Amino acid sequence: MTKGDTGMTKVHYKGESDDFVIFAEGVDAIQKWKEDKSTPLVDVVNSFDVFCTHKQGTQGQLDRASKALLENEFGTSRDDDVVKQILEKGDVQEVKGSGRQGDKNPSNGPGVANMGGVHN
Repeated sequence: MTKGDTGMTKVHYKGESDDFVIFAEGVDAIQKWKEDKSTPLVDVVNSFDVFCTHKQGTQGQLDRASKALLENEFGTSRDDDVVKQILEKGDVQEVKGSGRQGDKNPSNGPGVANMGGVHN
């Protein structure tokens, strides 16, 4: 990977009521956990946040899933139990993205002060 590029691993679970996404440390970490469940989940996932996409697959807007939504879909709202179910039944996807955010060309546009004009 080039400098500034970051990889991201998503796990997508298509539920009956919604689509759910969690973020993992990587495909290898997920595989290791699947083979050895004694591997701590904290070494597998980036966070225990579970997101829903409002039935938009992996491409929808990510909103944090409510406890009621988790309870209805997974039978529990405990984050670690939900994360385990998503890891076991979800589809793993690696996404490459730019690690650099913000204005890509700051010399162009209103972000630069006008150098001409009246000086005090």
